[in-house]
Amino acid sequence: MIPSYFFAHGAPSIVLEDNDYTKLLKQFKDNTPQPKAIVLFSAHWEEAVQTVGAAKAYETIYDFGGFQDELYQMTYPAQSDRALADQIQHLFTRYGIESVRNEVRGLDHGAWAVLKLLYPDADIPVVALSVNRHLSNEQQYEIGKALSELREQDVLIIGSGGTVHNLRGLNWASEGIDGWAEQFDSWIQDKLETWDTEALFQYRELAPYAREAVPTNEHFIPLLLAMGTGDAGRNAKLLHRSYQYGNLSLSCWQFN
Repeated sequence: MIPSYFFAHGAPSIVLEDNDYTKLLKQFKDNTPQPKAIVLFSAHWEEAVQTVGAAKAYETIYDFGGFQDELYQMTYPAQSDRALADQIQHLFTRYGIESVRNEVRGLDHGAWAVLKLLYPDADIPVVALSVNRHLSNEQQYEIGKALSELREQDVLIIGSGGTVHNLRGLNWASEGIDGWAEQFDSWIQDKLETWDTEALFQYRELAPYAREAVPTNEHFIPLLLAMGTGDAGRNAKLLHRSYQYGNLSLSCWQFN
């Protein structure tokens, strides 16, 4: 059974960077069985109803401004897998999760920046999935759990977001790490590794510096979605964690 993953996508410029985190992503395909398809939840696609992307050929969305010109020339022309999209909607229905299909939306940078590092040839079908910040943390987990059987079919499930993601709190000139960011991530690490969902679902009340780390939850949601896909095995492994700009976390979690 193929593991599922959470990847922090950081700033859009991550796709141009050369550091320990991007090296991990670039080497991912060499250390992981080739998936037949990828299912990806992006923090940058928010919908009130769970939406399943099924564009025949995804356009590349440049949902950012002020970055290097090179980024706006990049494309990631992946195609969807409509049979897999059908199966995903069937699974959602089985779990009582309402869903709709979108056959025109492209891939935002939360999706393509990560995928371009993981699978630069864009030769694996991708089904993009939205997130909904208004659901409970338990509901987020259940959405991931609904898709867990896809892992048995060599489908790679990815949540793309960020555990510490406070753009107003970034220090663009900093080369250090803010202690509050590390304390929050360390608390999250403990709850993931012990699979303490009861505490994790209450992270905003229980975790240190939760308000600073997660001022809005759309980037945290993909972690819960990816975790839910690993409910059967309940094994979480931290593959990488580093920080940019003082507190923007770059982390990778594997769920089995």
